[in-house]
Amino acid sequence: MKRDGRKISRKALEEMRLMAYERMAEGEHPADVSASFGFHRSWAYKVRAKARGRGPRRPGMRSGAGRPRKLTAAQERQVFRWVNGHNPRQYGFDFGLWTRQIVRELVADKFDVALSLASIGALLARLGLTAQKPLQWAYQRDPEAIARWQRETYPAIGRQAKHEKAEIYFWDESGFRADAVQGRTWGVKGQTPVVQVPGQRQGISAASAVNSKGGFWFATHSGGLTGERFVELLREMMKDRDRPLHLVLNGLPAHKSRVVRRYVEALKGQLTLHFLPGYAPDSNPDELVWSYTKRTGVARSPLRQGEKLADRVQAQLADIAARPDLVRSFFKHPSVAYISDL
Repeated sequence: MKRDGRKISRKALEEMRLMAYERMAEGEHPADVSASFGFHRSWAYKVRAKARGRGPRRPGMRSGAGRPRKLTAAQERQVFRWVNGHNPRQYGFDFGLWTRQIVRELVADKFDVALSLASIGALLARLGLTAQKPLQWAYQRDPEAIARWQRETYPAIGRQAKHEKAEIYFWDESGFRADAVQGRTWGVKGQTPVVQVPGQRQGISAASAVNSKGGFWFATHSGGLTGERFVELLREMMKDRDRPLHLVLNGLPAHKSRVVRRYVEALKGQLTLHFLPGYAPDSNPDELVWSYTKRTGVARSPLRQGEKLADRVQAQLADIAARPDLVRSFFKHPSVAYISDL
């Protein structure tokens, strides 16, 4: 039986709305939130829309004045500036992720204003801030080196390639496993679903290179990457190539080994390697190839009885090679917007 909101006091209902929004901001599904309060499933959606300033309002209706806010508009904007693009360590906290408790302590320290956790959650919601799973970047990552690569180094590579009438490709490698469950599935709460996977473990490694004009090259191989294996792959890529090639890749030891340097020198300018800044995989559009491949491949459609993982990966990469529009779309991602030779 659904609860009748008209029989609940205004104060209690407002508290329920705040708690509901707080739970949704932390990732709980609106339908589940509605059910926990005994309301129709659409109730939580309306709460969220109203909190974001998009709630429906009937003609002639006025919103209740309610309790006056403790923070001024200017102070609320300052809270937004604290949270957006910064982390708590910059303000003297020993934890790197924002929580309502940390925001509350910061507000109390800077403005001498005490707010409840529910009020902090409502404030963050009004400011358009939601609880999200952050991207994980290595602490060794150097933002200045990455900015310099995007602002100076890569444009210089582009000018050099244009002068030489050469092509620019971005290279990366990845591994695939047939027994890895990459996605999620539905099941009864409290009962972990069981997914059937091949009894025989299968693994395969692959390398690919993408060009902003839609070019795509790939190869699969078994085992790890060594300098000698990398040279074999480069030989395959350079076969029958009539234009110089500038290859952008990460700085793995195998990529910088002596045997690789000797091979590149022997080509006398036909192949030039350029290394991305350390710990900056998001600067490489070829990373998006692997994201797409793993999201749409074995994770979406597990191997059938007797099917080989190598054949599946080979077929999927061949499909990408036959779709230059798809390859070009990888270069439209914001993280690689610095690549201007589109």
